[in-house]
Amino acid sequence: MAFSDASLTALRVFREVAERGTLTAAATALGYTQSAVSRQIASLERAAGAPLLERRHDGVRLTPAGRIVVRRAATVIDQIDSTARELAGLPDEHGTVRLGWFASAGAVLVPRALAALRRTHPSITVITREGSTPAQVRALRAGTIDLAVLASAPPFRPPDTETPALELRTLAERGLQVAVPAGHPLARGEYVDVADLNGRSWIAGAGEDQVMGVWPGLDERPEIAHTARDWLAKLHLVAAGCGITTVPVSLAPALPPGVRALPVRGGPQEQRRLLLARLPGPLPEPAARLAAALRAAAIETDTPQ
Repeated sequence: MAFSDASLTALRVFREVAERGTLTAAATALGYTQSAVSRQIASLERAAGAPLLERRHDGVRLTPAGRIVVRRAATVIDQIDSTARELAGLPDEHGTVRLGWFASAGAVLVPRALAALRRTHPSITVITREGSTPAQVRALRAGTIDLAVLASAPPFRPPDTETPALELRTLAERGLQVAVPAGHPLARGEYVDVADLNGRSWIAGAGEDQVMGVWPGLDERPEIAHTARDWLAKLHLVAAGCGITTVPVSLAPALPPGVRALPVRGGPQEQRRLLLARLPGPLPEPAARLAAALRAAAIETDTPQ
């Protein structure tokens, strides 16, 4: 069986697996059974004559052959989809950019950048999707997004070890703070001492961001009272007195009433980087315009109002 005989369905399934990181997640997204996904991957591996995925306890990882196939698959699928749109008389998508972002970036940074881009370049269409930083990295590798806003914590390692290395640009580096109810004793001062964080109930992230929301380096096992992926939900839980959580400084403009965000004194300085990531290579003009708008929005967010 030659690779030219690989079906478009198998290529779509493979790209979805590469992006989602597990066969189960890909099956759920596509509405397939896991066994159907496995069969499509097996047919593609037979056509390629080599394993495309490394099965691991925490999901799957692309082999060198798999990285080649996913890049080519993304090109083929995009060309087929573009042809279908043209035949159907739908608008040309040459001005479309696909942007991925992690949860807190969608509260302030992304809306500001998109609003500015609409004013200066209204012909550019931006399609966005939210997801964890690992999910966005997989999506970049799978070719389903063009740019990704990622979060990075010390020691600021690369987001993955695949080749070629992603091109990264630091949009901002900011401190981490603690969000507390406005009426809480911790909210009386202008900062929180790290020792006063012991024995608190925390509101943490869910899914791949399970540890998000708890102050790093606590010398005790934290009590996690609630888990929520959505930042707004976490902050409203704080306002309701259900616990405390961590927030990046950039979220200050989006804090709901009844919540104060305070710096933490004592212990190591906790910094977070906001990164713009993409695959290496020439950047199309619409994507370059969006990248510039994101950089400008990051500077604006850092500027005292």
